[in-house]
Amino acid sequence: MQDKTIIADKKYPDKPITLIVPFGVGAGMDLVARLFEKEAPTVLGQPLIIINKPGAAGTIAWNELVDAKPDGYTLGMTAVEVILHPLYGHTKYHYPTALDPLVQIANISMVMAVQAGQPWQNVDDLVTYARQHPGELKFGHAGVGGIGHIAGETFAKTADIHLEQVPFQSGAEAMASLLGGHVQIVFLNPASIKEYINSGAVRALAIADEQRLSDPSYSTVPTFKEQGLDIICSGWHGISAPKDLPPDVKAKLSEGFKTMINAPEFKRNMENLGLQVTYLGPKETEEKWITERQRLTKMIQETGILDKIKDQKK
Repeated sequence: MQDKTIIADKKYPDKPITLIVPFGVGAGMDLVARLFEKEAPTVLGQPLIIINKPGAAGTIAWNELVDAKPDGYTLGMTAVEVILHPLYGHTKYHYPTALDPLVQIANISMVMAVQAGQPWQNVDDLVTYARQHPGELKFGHAGVGGIGHIAGETFAKTADIHLEQVPFQSGAEAMASLLGGHVQIVFLNPASIKEYINSGAVRALAIADEQRLSDPSYSTVPTFKEQGLDIICSGWHGISAPKDLPPDVKAKLSEGFKTMINAPEFKRNMENLGLQVTYLGPKETEEKWITERQRLTKMIQETGILDKIKDQKK
């Protein structure tokens, strides 16, 4: 990588800041990015220009972000896949070391859900059925190697049952398949499922996190741990920059986003999207990336996902 050292400009920022979103307009991460548009001119002193760069499960956008000048004028939305993709060995850059995290915005717990018409009321019911009907149940998720795929395979391994995984291009496609009866289970983020929980079409059986979600739509849904299975599997939304930002620019950006994220209106808007704000600063986010890499490496090895992806690449 070429030397991209930038001397900080005391007037920063004196022009609009680009925020690259690795998914299309209307996707969950895009909606989160657009929540910053309203407050950015006041808090940062310049508008945010959102640029959508979908494709290759986020890597097109993140490659562009790594290649950008570290001057504070090009930022990018990030997710747990910045850690996962390099573990599978098919990325141009090693994102955890090529990017500089500024903030974590929200933690995104995976939710296991079924059609409301199914007889399973809890995890035990589903596990019992799966053992009595081996090979019958399929689970949908939003992409091979993604956090939903990992959650489903981890559940099957931990519960000692067989589930057939069915990948889709998005959470919306996976939900459509569940509602159509083509898969019996989905592992998706809360925002993808919330409207169907509220309408009564879908029942959530478990949350793959340490604690229950605060969202009223999920307040009665227990964690896997409460039901006897030690399964923690969550993603997150954050904002990162190319490596080697000038310290004062990094400080201004991280403090600015902290102010926006912790504003009551932002938190309410996030809750309306089905997401829970869990702010982390630059240092805490960087530390989380390190521990998450260790944990996810173990999970994709133990579930066999790593071997499956390597076989697909041959």
